[in-house]
This record gives sequence, structure tokens and C-alpha cells, in this order.
Amino acid sequence: MLWALLTHLVGLVVDLAVGARRTADAKDLQIALLRHQLRLLQRRSSKLPRLSRWEKLTLAILATKLSRLTTNPRALLARAVLLVQPETVLRWHRELVRRKWTYRRRRAGGRPPLAAEVEALLLRLAAENPRWGDGRLQGELATLGHALGRSTVRDVLKRRYVPSAPLRGRRASTWRQFLARHRAPLLACDCFTVETLFLGTLYVLSFIKIGTRRVHVAGCTAHPTAARVTQQARQLRWSVRDRATPIRHLLRDRDATFPPGFDTVFAAEGSKVVRTPYRVPNAHAHAERWIRSVRAACLDHPLVVNEAHLRRVLTGYVTYSNQARPHQGREQRRPATPAAPPGDGPVRRRDRLGGLLHDDYREAAYIERHMSDVVSARYGAARR
Repeated sequence: MLWALLTHLVGLVVDLAVGARRTADAKDLQIALLRHQLRLLQRRSSKLPRLSRWEKLTLAILATKLSRLTTNPRALLARAVLLVQPETVLRWHRELVRRKWTYRRRRAGGRPPLAAEVEALLLRLAAENPRWGDGRLQGELATLGHALGRSTVRDVLKRRYVPSAPLRGRRASTWRQFLARHRAPLLACDCFTVETLFLGTLYVLSFIKIGTRRVHVAGCTAHPTAARVTQQARQLRWSVRDRATPIRHLLRDRDATFPPGFDTVFAAEGSKVVRTPYRVPNAHAHAERWIRSVRAACLDHPLVVNEAHLRRVLTGYVTYSNQARPHQGREQRRPATPAAPPGDGPVRRRDRLGGLLHDDYREAAYIERHMSDVVSARYGAARR
């Protein structure tokens, strides 16, 4: 841009300097020759050339000077200027005058615009806390270091089509929100079937603790009577009674395998039985997902002979799932034992269920954990 402007100015100055030394006849002949060449170019090309801003400025200044030297400037401009119309040149000149007398406006006063990250934070707080009003959201933002007015909070929510707190709080809770609030003391149970080698059907009753993903198989049988299922529930309650987190809710489906006595066992311990709606498998997603995992990783590969064989296979897989398998819902942690820091020893592999499952570990970490278990067992035996 700068080089183009410099070239244009140098060429104009040279033309003016050379033209000042020529006689009037030479100038008239040169003007006639240039006008004739320009008509020939216009005849060959129908489109007019695109002029730059500095070329427009030069034409406007020269045309204005010429119009001031004559008595009939419009007619003279019509004969002299062939590239554009005289009105166009005059319009260019008026634009130059307007820019000369136009001043920059001062920046309008008022409140500064709200930062995008603050607005996003406000919308997130309103979505995660549907019962919070404008005042509560204002106070929470002030705690986080963002001082906003209550009217600003209200205007942002209105502009983003977020309803007010009473309307947001009336929305029914989803199953995902319910499970998130009651995940720690929530126990889910389900019953599934396994076909044996001789086409027999075995029923398996399993429980999974949602907070820790710890699995407990209550038993497997070919005849799931009401008394047997109730006894399995009673044995499970005895095994989890002395643990730190009590069972507040039991989530189960509406299978006819669960008799009324099954619910009575948990209700007697203060646990509330929650039955999932009809034909809504997502409401029972944790138990269904564990059944899918045990089938895909274990039960679909061996041929189960009888009830004792199935019990042995399930015991091995449950031990592996609780002690060695990382879970995505727990940020790749194990349900039963905390994640041990990696040791310096070599990586070893422990085969489970005849090589169907593999448990990889570092030897140093495994020896340290094994020694701590031995010391804990001896110390507990000495105290008893």
C-alpha cells in the first residue's frame, strides 16, 4: 500500500514538471492523443477500471481545480473526464470534505459488558442449582470473586431464556440425578439366568453397591423359591450390617422373582426399597451393566456344567472385579482396595479362572501389599 502511494505521487509530480516546460501546442496535441487512446481502450473494454483510493483522490483534486478555473465546470468536466461521470467526481470530493470535518465520537458511557466466562459460570450455576434465585446466584458469584448486580443476573438469565427459580425448581428429577444424590448408600440388585451344558437354567441373584461398585453374588440355584430368595437377602444384610456406610435404599426391578418377604428383610433394617418403572432399563443401569460385563468377560466363554461349577466361576470373577479390575465410574480405581503406587519391580501376570482373566501387577507392590495383609491378619489373631 505504501509503495503504491509513493509510485503514484512520484508519477504525478514528474508529469506536472514535464508538462510545465512544454508549449501550449505540444500540450494540446498530447491531450488529443491521450483522449483518442482512451476512447480506443473504452471501445475494446466494456468494464471501467477499478480505481484505488489514491487515484480517486487525485482525480477529485484535479477536477476540482479545473472546475474553479472555468465558468461552466460541469460541461468542461464532462469533456475532460472520460473514465467516470462528473457527478461521481463531485461525490468523491464531497466525501473528502465530509471526512475532513468529521470528528471521532467519544466512547459512550455506561456499564462495561459482562465477560463471557462470568456469564458462562452464571448459567452453569443456574443449571446445576434449579432452586437458587437471583439473589442466591448473586451471592455465590460474589463468593467466587465476581461482583454483579441482581438486575444483571436477572437480565442475563432472561436473555438466555432461563426460567426463574420457581419454574426451574418444579422440574422433576431424572433417574441420573436421583442416583447421583443417593449413590453412596444405594444398593442395586438384579437376577439373571445362565444356561448350563445340559440345557438347564440356573438363576443368579447379584447385588452391586453403586458408590463403590463392589459386587456380591448372593447365590445361584435352579429353583428360586420365595424362601430361598428371602434367605439370600437376609444373609446379605448380615454381611453388610457392620460396614461404615449403611444401606439406605435398595433399587430393584419389578421381577416376580422377588417375593414380599425380600422387601421386608431390607425394610426391617431401615432400608427403603425403590422399584424401577416398567420398561425403563436405564433406571437400573448399574446392575444391568454389571450383568453385561460378567457375561461378556466370563460366562460366555466356559461351558457351565452345574450349580457348583457356576458358583466357582462367579466367585472367581467377583473376586477379580472387586480387587483387581479398575472401574470407569470410580476414576479407574478398584472397588475393594485403593490403587497402589507403582513399584520398581517387574510387571507380573496372575491368571484367574484358568487363564480366562489376567491380573497384571508390579512385583514389588504386590509383595508389599501381601506382607501388609499378613501382618494385619496376625495382629488381628493376636488380639482375639
